[in-house]
Amino acid sequence: MITKPIDQITEIDLQALVDNAVLERKSLEYKQLLPGNSDADKKEFLADVSSLANASGGDLLFGIVSDNSSGLPQKVEGISLSNVDQEISRLDNSIRDGIEPRLSGIAIQSITLTNSKTVIIIRVQKSWNLPHRVTYKGHDKFYSRSTNGKYPLDVNELRNAFNLSSSIADKIRNFRMERIAKILSDDTPVPLFSCPKFVLHIVPVISFNAAQSYDISNMPRNPHKLGPINTGGWDDRYNIDGFLTYSGVREGKYYSYTQLFKNGIIEAVEASMLESSNKPPMIPSILFERELINTLEAYLLLLKELGVQLPAYIFLSVLGVRGYSMATRNWMHQVLTIDRDNLLIPESVIEQYGVNAKDTLRSCFDSIWNACGFSNSLNYNENGQWVGH
Repeated sequence: MITKPIDQITEIDLQALVDNAVLERKSLEYKQLLPGNSDADKKEFLADVSSLANASGGDLLFGIVSDNSSGLPQKVEGISLSNVDQEISRLDNSIRDGIEPRLSGIAIQSITLTNSKTVIIIRVQKSWNLPHRVTYKGHDKFYSRSTNGKYPLDVNELRNAFNLSSSIADKIRNFRMERIAKILSDDTPVPLFSCPKFVLHIVPVISFNAAQSYDISNMPRNPHKLGPINTGGWDDRYNIDGFLTYSGVREGKYYSYTQLFKNGIIEAVEASMLESSNKPPMIPSILFERELINTLEAYLLLLKELGVQLPAYIFLSVLGVRGYSMATRNWMHQVLTIDRDNLLIPESVIEQYGVNAKDTLRSCFDSIWNACGFSNSLNYNENGQWVGH
């Protein structure tokens, strides 16, 4: 894989591969031409893509002439294309329809050369939803990669891939439960008021790689990117887990904090929005959704800047809310209260950056409204748009 964001790769970078004699390897493969439309071409292309996802990820470069026996790049030739966008759409559709389970994190970039031809780069991230198989026209095969190229997985390798995928999902959910237990027992980075709390976890799957770590040395220069939920000002500091922001101090306790772990996980806890003198106490229906939407958008931008690979699990939890109701102007609705202390909302998954936080969080919000006796959040209109009704 070329060690640059795919949208920053230029012809100079491609020529450097030739000049420096960068051989094909487990995460890099050169192709002179794009795959054709024959069944054989499509199966070969899908095998290349799925093998990268099942291994360690990598780049496929189309428009690079190489030596077939040695894998040595010889020339940045490019490909003559009359409609680049149409070709990218064709490749993207082929990947989406011909591989199961569906791959996330696929990026396709075109580079126009000085000779007016085009190089197409397909960047495939290592997948954690293993294993992926080629299903086009009943092909039904699993592939992985070594330094010698792609190869079909055998039975033992398949079993290991399935076990790995299952164990990672278990690790992610166990992490969430362990963190919730710490919050409930007041084992938090700063002491919090003993009020009901909103808890947001963003857990990138790649964070469970052994020794996964990101450079957070510049965080003090950009603390606004990690502001706590529902606050306009805060303090920040490094701690043993990574970087922490916190706000709302009174009598030595705080209302909100956000912890960025060195491995890319974010935990945000807020303990002021659910302070209520009403009987029954109420959840501020517009405020909490708006604040969580804004927070998720900001945190995803930060993770993108840090270079954190998706997918990521999004967990929303609401703690200490037995007896709470939802504050609305719908006076005709019977006031129903939450029947349990803690709401551990099922996860949402983000597979690529640029998603709409309002859409990502909608199912989470619906679950909280369900707990209060409503069929769904009333803050979305009939077109699925968040309007803060």
